[in-house]
Amino acid sequence: MTHGSGGRAMAQLIEELFASRLGNAYLGQGNDAAVLPIPPGRLVMSTDAHVVSPLFFPGGDIGCLSVHGTINDVAVMGATPLYLAASFILEEGFPLGDLARIVESMAAAAGDAAVPVVTGDTKVVQKGMGDGVYITTTGVGVVAEGQEFSGDRARPGDRIIVSGSIGEHGMAIMAQRESIGFAAPIVSDTAALHGLIAAMRASGAAIRVLRDPTRGGVATTLNEIARQSGVGMMLQESALPVQAEVAAACEFLGLDPLYVANEGKLLAIVAPEDADSLLAAMHAHPLGQRAALIGTVHRDAQHFVQMTTAFGGRRIVDWLTGEQLPRIC
Repeated sequence: MTHGSGGRAMAQLIEELFASRLGNAYLGQGNDAAVLPIPPGRLVMSTDAHVVSPLFFPGGDIGCLSVHGTINDVAVMGATPLYLAASFILEEGFPLGDLARIVESMAAAAGDAAVPVVTGDTKVVQKGMGDGVYITTTGVGVVAEGQEFSGDRARPGDRIIVSGSIGEHGMAIMAQRESIGFAAPIVSDTAALHGLIAAMRASGAAIRVLRDPTRGGVATTLNEIARQSGVGMMLQESALPVQAEVAAACEFLGLDPLYVANEGKLLAIVAPEDADSLLAAMHAHPLGQRAALIGTVHRDAQHFVQMTTAFGGRRIVDWLTGEQLPRIC
């Protein structure tokens, strides 16, 4: 509890563990807030709390996840992510070695993305009240005039593209949580998507909507867009990219990959005449090599998302009901 008291122990924790790993010129200002330069354009801001369990999982941990998740929320608005703020809530007794591992992962993710953590906060709560560590990250970016990606812009005839295979993050968490072993381990797809999005924007395609399908998966995200835009959607089951290991794990656990969380994938709604050029641009990027056209947008007063199944039938792809996978991000 001393590390959260605001005294010498807290200053030592911040200096020796956080600042030594996350340090940059802005964080090094050492004030209650960072003074930052902002390039021309409109500001985009997003905040996200991360409570994933377990804290470490195949392909990542709560540290890199907290960076990637917030960067992606800013980037799908068409913005260039610039800065991150981070807040840690630590449980009394949490091992400093595990905290150092998390902060190092966070620093590596922020460094790779070139989006620095410029300010932060640390609190400590009594044992039994924090489940190890919770992290909240806030991201700030800037979007140029004329760039407008919003959930209310999908139009009948538009095409629906997913940037790669779905369900990997959620099933990596579940496999770790339930000690389920597979011949080929399922690895989380957690990644920062702003580089892929920059390549997509550079293609010149008329992109209407970008979203990252995290909690609730592809199905829930598409239902959100359909409601915002006042349209319906038709997916093709045979076109959905799903790794064999993920499909097997979902079948074993009675889950549908469409509702499983992703942390390194995006959905794009694009004008029909630009779908091929956008796919080509995505395939040329490492994070979009398995991008696939999975459906179309159409008129529907009920705003239903439907799917043509592999057997030629149709079914409603409804909103997620209840909590399929708790503590997933």
